[in-house]
Parts: sequence; C-alpha cells; structure tokens
Amino acid sequence: MTELRSSAAGTAQASASWTGQKGVPTRMLLLRHGQTALSVERRYSGHGDPELTELGHQQAAAAAARLAAVPDVAAVLTSPLRRARQTASAVAEATGAPLLVRERLIETDFGGWEGLTFSEARARNPELHARWLGSEEVAAPGGESFTDVGRRVDAERLAVIEEFPGATVVLVSHVTPIKLLLRTALDGGPGILYRLHLDLASLSEATFYPDGGASVRLVNDTSHHPVG
Repeated sequence: MTELRSSAAGTAQASASWTGQKGVPTRMLLLRHGQTALSVERRYSGHGDPELTELGHQQAAAAAARLAAVPDVAAVLTSPLRRARQTASAVAEATGAPLLVRERLIETDFGGWEGLTFSEARARNPELHARWLGSEEVAAPGGESFTDVGRRVDAERLAVIEEFPGATVVLVSHVTPIKLLLRTALDGGPGILYRLHLDLASLSEATFYPDGGASVRLVNDTSHHPVG
C-alpha cells in the first residue's frame, strides 16, 4: 500500500536516481478485471462478454477502495468488454477520475476456442493447439495471435504515454494485454507470457519513461482481495 500512496513525481525521482532514465514517466496501474462465470470454469474468455459474478463485483469494489488512496489519478482506461467496464466503473467512481473506453485494451480474440476449456480446445484442434502454445505467431481458429495483440497493445501504450505525460493512470484490462505491457517494461522474452501468472482483480504497476525506459514496481498484487 505504501508504494501506491507515493506520488508519481516521487516515484519517478527515486527510479531515475538509479536507472539513469530522463524525464517524468507515465505511471500505469494495471488492473485485471474481476471474476466471471467463465473464469470460474477456467474457460477461454476473449471477446465474449460475460458479466462479473457477485464475487467479481466484490473484487472490483475492493480494488477500487485501494486505488482510491492513490493521489491524482488522471484517468481510468478500460477495455470495452463488460467485465472490464464493470470493474473500471467502480474504480472511476472511487477515484473520481474520468472513465475512458480504449478498444486496444481488449483481450485476445480466441475465435473458435472461445468458451472452451484448455482440454476441449486441444481435443478439437490438437495440432493447431500445440503450435499455438509454441509460437506467438499462431492464432486460434478465426482468432488472433499474441503477436497481433502485442501490436495493438504497444500502440495503446505509446498513445497513453503521449496523452498522459508524467501522469498516473489506471488501465483495466485482461491477462494477455497486461502481461504484454509488463513484458515490454521488463524488456523480457516470449516466455514471460507463459510463465507469468495474473490473478483476477490483481494489480500490477509499470512506469514508462519518455526516453523509452521503463520499470516495474508491482506484479500480481492481490492484498486488497475480499477475505472469505
């Protein structure tokens, strides 16, 4: 909680003192949406549009209460999908920041695997599923590849840095876009997508400098989750 209470300017100065980055970064607080029925059953949930469950709403409220303690949130940017918008609406109300829908924050399009479990998708398209697991260039049937998602997410990242220079913004999105943003900040390889775990309604934090540098301060924090 202490990390989130510090101002964007203070964190930028502390980071710049040891990273050598120049300028004040845009601070992105990356929030995954709350629980849905598909996430309970561990089904691929891409461009489908399920609502939050009761627990999902509780998770969103808890994340919103935590983010309300962050000073000077300039905006809450959200994926257009309902589960993200419902989560983001709670955050916007708690912080008083404007809520802006950003199409490029949408989850991966899983095409013909939408709503299936891992095992069901593998049984339906065993060869394609194996290739999909081994390459970011391979797309689900009728869907998009992680490379495709990476292009639009990076375009959104650059747009946010330009639109909100030196500001703190909350991005409410999904597993793949958040992992890709963290991977960019870490300058990591493709394995990060498959090894990094992000819980529902988890909070991560990355700062992106105008000179191209970045730093990661928080990953998959769920300390705000409701108990029980």
